[in-house]
Amino acid sequence: MRILLDTHALLWAADGDPRLSATAGAIIGDGGQELLFSAVSALEIAMKQAGGRLELPDDARAWIRTRVAAFDLTELPVTVDHAIEAGALPVHHRDPWDRLLVAQARVEGVPILTADAMFSRYDVETIW
Repeated sequence: MRILLDTHALLWAADGDPRLSATAGAIIGDGGQELLFSAVSALEIAMKQAGGRLELPDDARAWIRTRVAAFDLTELPVTVDHAIEAGALPVHHRDPWDRLLVAQARVEGVPILTADAMFSRYDVETIW
C-alpha cells in the first residue's frame, strides 16, 4: 500500500515522539508499505528551520536526506495536477502545506498518515 506521510508524522517518527500513534509507528516501521514523502513537507521543514520555528540536529537538507534514506521514503514531487486540486479544494483549511498534501493524496489516490483531524473534512482517507 502507498501512504503519504504528513510532515509531523516524519518529524515525530524521527524523534521517537510519543505523539506518534502506535498505528503510525507500526506503518512507518513495517517496511512493507511504500511511504511517500512530499516535496511540500521538505519545503515546510526547511522554512520552519530557517525561520527558527523548528530545531533539527543538522541543516534541513542533511536532516531530510538522512531521514528519507533511513525510512526508505519515496519522494513525491508537486505536479500541476496537485496544484490545481489544492486550489479547487473547499476552504476548510487555510494552511497551504496541508492543502497541498490533501490534494496530493486525492490525486494519487492514497491515504495520508496524519494526526490532523482537519483533514477529515476533505474527501481523503486518513490513518492515525
